Amino acid sequence: MLLAVEAAVKSGANLSVANLYGANLSGANLSGANLSVADLSRANLYRANLYGANLSGAKNADIANAQTSILPEGNLVGWKKCQGGVIVKLLIPQKARRSNATGRKCRAEFVKVLRVFGGEFGISNHDSRTEYRKGEEVRCDKWDEDRFQECSGGIHFFITKIEAEKYQ
Repeated sequence: MLLAVEAAVKSGANLSVANLYGANLSGANLSGANLSVADLSRANLYRANLYGANLSGAKNADIANAQTSILPEGNLVGWKKCQGGVIVKLLIPQKARRSNATGRKCRAEFVKVLRVFGGEFGISNHDSRTEYRKGEEVRCDKWDEDRFQECSGGIHFFITKIEAEKYQ
């Protein structure tokens, strides 16, 4: 079965109704895959690319999503790179909606600026107008619920400072 799954993944992945119970799909490219009504019970989807995958009706799809998410519950700290290499330390409150696709870049509905490194304030690289000032809350203009849309509505950030610093 696993060879059939690997072949399907490489050719467009129609895995609708597939029994993937216990399958090791760690790191698999399942982008755009049709996994509707598939059994994902005990499947290892760690670092699997599920961008644009259809998980409607899939058994244990909520667990599959959790295995690819790097965002814990509760308050967390994030890091954002702004214009001129300014780095902003952010608090992502527990009540803020947040997401990440299958990569390391994350998004939040709103954040609180904890600290600014390399300047008085940060200016967004994306729109060149959103400002990040210590102590202020910043809200996105438009939130996108689709967690697999990495570059969509939301305030973009990374979990580690070094990732933000190295971001181009």
